[in-house]
Amino acid sequence: MAATDRFREERERQVAAAAARYDETGDERRAVEEKQDAGVAFPDSEEALAARAARLLDRQAVPAAMVVEAVRAEPLAPTAAYERILGVSKDLQAWSFLPRGARAARTVARISVRENGRELPLGTGFLVSPSLLMTNHHVLNDAEAARQCFVEFDAQVTVDNTAQPPTRLELDPDGFFVTDERLDFALVLVAPGPDLRPAGDTFGWNRLSAQPGKLVIGEPVNVVGHPMGRLKEIAVRDNMLQVRLDDFLHYKTDTEPGNSGSPVFNDQWEVVALHHSGVPRTDGQGRTLRGDGQVWQPGDGDDAIDWVSNEGVRVSSILKHLAALPLASRQRELLAEMGPESGLRLAEAAGPVAAPAPAAGPVRVPAPAVAVAGPAVEKATARAGLRARDGAFGGTRHLVFLHGRSQEGKEPENLRREWAAGLNQGLVRAGLPPVDPADAWFPYYGDRLVQALTAHEAVPHLTEAPAARAAEAVAPVTPTARAVYEEIIGEAATKWDMPKEGQLATESIGLDDLVGTLHKRLGWLAARSDLDAWAIALVFRDVAAYLDDRRIRDEVLDCVLETMPDAGELVLVSHSLGTVVGLDLVTRLSPGVNCVHLTTAGSPLGLDSVYSRLLVGGPKRPDIVTDWLNAWCPTDAVAIGCPLGDDWADGLSDLAVVNARDRAHSIVEYLAHPEVARSIGGRLGA
Repeated sequence: MAATDRFREERERQVAAAAARYDETGDERRAVEEKQDAGVAFPDSEEALAARAARLLDRQAVPAAMVVEAVRAEPLAPTAAYERILGVSKDLQAWSFLPRGARAARTVARISVRENGRELPLGTGFLVSPSLLMTNHHVLNDAEAARQCFVEFDAQVTVDNTAQPPTRLELDPDGFFVTDERLDFALVLVAPGPDLRPAGDTFGWNRLSAQPGKLVIGEPVNVVGHPMGRLKEIAVRDNMLQVRLDDFLHYKTDTEPGNSGSPVFNDQWEVVALHHSGVPRTDGQGRTLRGDGQVWQPGDGDDAIDWVSNEGVRVSSILKHLAALPLASRQRELLAEMGPESGLRLAEAAGPVAAPAPAAGPVRVPAPAVAVAGPAVEKATARAGLRARDGAFGGTRHLVFLHGRSQEGKEPENLRREWAAGLNQGLVRAGLPPVDPADAWFPYYGDRLVQALTAHEAVPHLTEAPAARAAEAVAPVTPTARAVYEEIIGEAATKWDMPKEGQLATESIGLDDLVGTLHKRLGWLAARSDLDAWAIALVFRDVAAYLDDRRIRDEVLDCVLETMPDAGELVLVSHSLGTVVGLDLVTRLSPGVNCVHLTTAGSPLGLDSVYSRLLVGGPKRPDIVTDWLNAWCPTDAVAIGCPLGDDWADGLSDLAVVNARDRAHSIVEYLAHPEVARSIGGRLGA
């Protein structure tokens, strides 16, 4: 049987099953509609609303100031407050909604089959790891079908509405292939292209999550796919979740048969479901009906069907199924690359993923769970940095990534790939060739920083505490380091126009029990930015400790120098605390290094309390730094002192970029900007 015939046959079975489930849930759907007609915007359980509100707040997916404005005007029961928070999320989208959607859409590919000398589109697929693509079982029902198919990324029109040349890649079902008919999903390995890089390094990939809180009834969904094999299209806004079943979701949105295998996103561009079928209206005998009420016949075509809804397979159900499969070690390694929230990490035993039940309670604007430096990492087990491949960039020019804080316990190779993936997104957008992660140097000091901090003072291990206590909870213990910490936070608050007197309008944002100037300043920074109080406090805490204690500074610099080129030109890309370390580093480089092309991102170097304590002795560009690009985001509180050009002398260019609302300080977000990547790529190819 031809692949297209099998596709139609399998699809008809899935349509019939979806229609049966739709009919079985008629009472539930009518109850939802009655509540919506009565003015209930999100007719879901209190537990579901609580989980959704908590996820939005924890990930800063809604502006904290707007949330407080929505819930503080009158006393509210928990359910009403959750609904207010969800209303803010649904009605007010940041500018980043569109570029983040464009980024998510790049992970989506058209799937076509080679059949009788022709190439025929079958459906849609999307990347869920650097090298794994998800689609429907009825699109790829077995490994043999996958061998006949190929995928095309960027099969779309440009901003000028002209066709963009797609990138064609082959599938490798012999390397990995898993499918399930009931859940109608298939997961297949995408073969590397001519550059031998995983597809996700170029096009990005979606981090799937088995956790609750991604969507509630009444919220909109967004679908990206290739309807009827056409160039990529997006269905947004005029749609919503209607019914949630154990393994499936029913939602209204404008999709067509070619959307089989498309990702279904929430407004934060998290994948909530795998689209697999339209739901047709049926009669009492289960027969599909046409728009005119007559029984549909195969010759009538899909356009004649009276489609009443759509059905997607819940991502959490697919992840639970994958976790329970008996797979070989190499296959499980590939699944582990799907990310920590997938529940498929190698350390976990195979078995169903149990999602924690949300607990209803008082509404708050919570800080995410943060682990400050815990027990010291033994020096003997501290991870080492990574050298670049011999001969990279001609052997005389070296790309160096210098990370920031909170990298302890992580694998340097994974971090290097993450940085390279972000840079490659920007390079592709800039029309420049991507880089191989193996061609970058990656000095790693995360473990050694924890060792030095632990030796410096007793560092508490915090898993959760009120955001109001963030400033005090992570403040350095030693008096001199604490003084530097308070000075940094005070200067940052002043630069962001914190009122000197009077009650702060934003003081109630999770800070009701604040006492003391330090708390108020940190609360002001959190309210004005897209970072929470914990993230800001932790970065400034480590910067203060590094600048105050010479032993910590020497330990970090010595560790970095263990994995640095000793000759040639450096293209040094640094982030956060790494920008401070980087400026000190250039004073200790080997004499064989003749020049440094510097990129800083998310840097606190614009604060006098920081740059006055550098080894260069102030805002003085070292002679060895021939050119310097500083990328900063106006909503990144760590970069509050930027632009740097106001304080630093010559040879410096500032570039303001707009990062995603919940990733304002992310290095991947910074590197994915084409202007940033173009500067780095141009230096590598000069």
